[in-house]
Amino acid sequence: MTRFLILLLALGTPVFAQHDIQRNAVQMIAEGKYEAAAKLLKKTDAKKPDSGDAETLFVEMLSLLHQDNPKAALKRAKAAVEAGLPFERMLAGPPSLMPKLYELAEFQEWGKEGGKWGNQQIIAGPMLGNVTATSARIWVRLSGEAVVDLRFVENGSEDFLDDKIAPLIKPDQSNNFTGVFEVTCLKPDTKYNYSAKTAWFPPAFEHSFMTPVKANAPAKFTVAFGGGAGFIPEWERMWDTIGAKNPAALLMLGDNVYIDQPAESLTNYYCYMRRQARPEWRKLIAKTAVYSIWDDHDFATNDCNPGPNIDEPKWKRPVWEIFKENWVNPSYGGGDENPGCWYDFQIGDVHFIMLDGRFYRDRDGKTMLGPVQKKWFLETLKKSTGTFKVIASPVPFTEKIKPGSKDPWDGFPEEREEIFSFIDTENIEGVFLIAADRHRTDLRTTERPAGYKLYEFMSSRLTNRHTHPVVKTDGLIWGYSKKCSFGLMKFDTTAEDPQVIFEGINIDGENVGEFVLKRSMLKK
Repeated sequence: MTRFLILLLALGTPVFAQHDIQRNAVQMIAEGKYEAAAKLLKKTDAKKPDSGDAETLFVEMLSLLHQDNPKAALKRAKAAVEAGLPFERMLAGPPSLMPKLYELAEFQEWGKEGGKWGNQQIIAGPMLGNVTATSARIWVRLSGEAVVDLRFVENGSEDFLDDKIAPLIKPDQSNNFTGVFEVTCLKPDTKYNYSAKTAWFPPAFEHSFMTPVKANAPAKFTVAFGGGAGFIPEWERMWDTIGAKNPAALLMLGDNVYIDQPAESLTNYYCYMRRQARPEWRKLIAKTAVYSIWDDHDFATNDCNPGPNIDEPKWKRPVWEIFKENWVNPSYGGGDENPGCWYDFQIGDVHFIMLDGRFYRDRDGKTMLGPVQKKWFLETLKKSTGTFKVIASPVPFTEKIKPGSKDPWDGFPEEREEIFSFIDTENIEGVFLIAADRHRTDLRTTERPAGYKLYEFMSSRLTNRHTHPVVKTDGLIWGYSKKCSFGLMKFDTTAEDPQVIFEGINIDGENVGEFVLKRSMLKK
């Protein structure tokens, strides 16, 4: 039975800051504002998230390293570990500062006492991605240069697939010891077990995943998605909640980490690496294929419009390189010639088209996508044979979703209409939209006078503290903003009338909204 749930926050509800004091302090440290950072870390403010004493000590260590005082930094590092921070955080970086610590004989002795230092290991990942019917990719971050021993085996078999594994990107210092490996010659709709180490080990497979059915074949599967993943330790349990639903894929649609300082690599790496260190996150991404795009807070700054030029501002390409280093997507925009994070992939007969709404965003040129991406997008959409065609945007298409703001597609109405009219005139069936950015989970529709109704399922409060109230629009079906939540799509294209069930799931695993979308509803 379809359930409709609309929760409207009362006017006057307190608005709490999203960004924790530790991240804000790192921003200050990157700019050399050491006293301001120290003062901030000593504040107690109920409206500012606090990631805890151990994280504070780690940030104080970074400040001392930034001031070229590694011996004092070592004391903070030891105190952070004593307060509960995993020693692996010391091995993870950020790469611009941590080598100053590693050079100390005292650090090396400390590490050897715990058996950590000198034993190169996987300190982040493995992260599963780009899983097709015949292949899969695995991302890892190492503590130093080492040989990665990946073992794959078909469930129930004793035959290793080791000779079918090849590195696409070899972990070394140039990429901060991250690497991507691809295993080929997998079978469709088959369970595989795998494990990853930095030394030979006897068979002890820690992780598993299912390959999808062959391309374009009908299937039943589930996909989770969302955005707005601010670092709030008490809500990192969200990754366990998502994992309990056993999705085939997790789509991270932007604001996946909150950096907001594109010109400073220190802040970029700090925000990525602390999420990668979370055990809940590592458990989820080892078994669930991850696909990501960015939005303003993990690309640049709030509501940014950086313009059409590839290398202006100068931080654009470096931010893109860091993004690539920390994810395992099938591809990244148009490569070096046209950087970005757009791409597409399929699961069975469902086609996912992931859009980059930031790199080429140009208010004067009235385009969010830029000419190269838009050409690719429309051609890809027209050629698609997917039973469902899922267009994933970092910001919502729906009108008046953020009243008075030009940051969603309301700021680019001409390009939005161009896309919607293209769907109408080319008679492209089976299209629906998913998006992030608004800190809640909603389901809405847009009426099309010359086409079919477009459904948009949006969710962007995975772990955020800051909440956006549900906004009433003409096409609102239901909305939820009480707790952290994510979107879940349950596809069944084997049915006579293929369908996808939209579910809003909160951090406690409760279903807070549901709707059944039939394929027959997505055509003129």
